[in-house]
Amino acid sequence: MTIQAQSDRCAPLRRPSGGFSLIELLVVIAIILIIAAIAIPQLLRARIAANEAAGAETVRTITTAAMAYNSTWGNAFPPSLATLGGLAGALATCDQADLMDPVVTTAPNQKGGFTFAYTAVGAPVTPPAGCGAAGSNAYLVSATPVIYGVTGIRSFCSDEPGVIHYDTAGQTPATQSECEALPPLQ
Repeated sequence: MTIQAQSDRCAPLRRPSGGFSLIELLVVIAIILIIAAIAIPQLLRARIAANEAAGAETVRTITTAAMAYNSTWGNAFPPSLATLGGLAGALATCDQADLMDPVVTTAPNQKGGFTFAYTAVGAPVTPPAGCGAAGSNAYLVSATPVIYGVTGIRSFCSDEPGVIHYDTAGQTPATQSECEALPPLQ
């Protein structure tokens, strides 16, 4: 028994570990940084794709609203993007058609990372009674990324045929012919 007691006294006492070592923490941080380096660019690409899909859909909505304005009010196509909007609680009129979301139809005409523009093209028509502004025979609508490469890469445009075209350089077409020369969105 004396031998046993003597060996217990010579053995060093082991304390339980109270936390992580510096090396373990550095390894965990390195793994998190590697995962973030892989995931963040994918997240940004997914956000750009979602913004572009929403931008193209809003161009389609503006085109549809312009067609509805044309058939409803008899004033050809609307004179401005603001004409497609409306006042909350007010009756729709030729000047405030209430066909679109006010976020898009009021300045700065931005939604989902895109800026939307509507240009009346062609000769103005004679407005019917009750219309304050004359419509036009044609129009051009466009969506341009607010920050190229961050909110979107492609820009979109459309006119009265209703085909949506895109530009991979993110430029806004100035004319209908420039828009129609771009590839159509499939």
